[in-house]
Amino acid sequence: MELYRTVYKEAEATQIIERSRFIAHIKPVESREEAEAFIGEIKAKYRDATHNVPAIVIGDGFQIQWASDDGEPQGTSGAPIVQMLVKEGITNVVVVVTRYFGGIKLGTGGLVRAYTSSVKLVLEEAQVCSVMEMCKVTAEIDYTHLARLQNLAGADFAIDNIEYGEKVTIDLLAETEKKEELLGMISNLTSGTAVINNTDIVLAKKPLDTES
Repeated sequence: MELYRTVYKEAEATQIIERSRFIAHIKPVESREEAEAFIGEIKAKYRDATHNVPAIVIGDGFQIQWASDDGEPQGTSGAPIVQMLVKEGITNVVVVVTRYFGGIKLGTGGLVRAYTSSVKLVLEEAQVCSVMEMCKVTAEIDYTHLARLQNLAGADFAIDNIEYGEKVTIDLLAETEKKEELLGMISNLTSGTAVINNTDIVLAKKPLDTES
């Protein structure tokens, strides 16, 4: 079951609108302190910019929503970014859109479109994903079974990590209701030789289908 949506990774995207350069940065975060540290880093990096507009949304119920227009006309930049993120169901993110003014005023509507479209671009780069409660199974298998297990990974389970030693230790992720199905698959694939070291319930990111 999807708990909430966030972004898979930190990302950057740039566009030019009427000679103004907009640089959007986004990062997945778990706390306001982490978000504020990121905002500080971006502002320091682009200290010569005309504006550095920050926005924060945190919490599975969007409990923390904060933004600043950083000198742009009130309500034309930070607030529309937060509204767009909440409307899209995206949380646990911090965004900073940097603007280098190009000499042409965009007007109220133009500013809103410029800032929100910059965020849409960076969301594509960062890849929106679902955060789901998943079952993680850690198994120890012989090398002879690894390739087949990798070929089977896909819709029903994913490979989260592989460690190579005398045997292969592999972490597999599946939806919680598919735990027994996953364990049965591992047993059948390895003819019962796999050693299950651990089973946990974890929060994991799952990229959204492209049509979503």
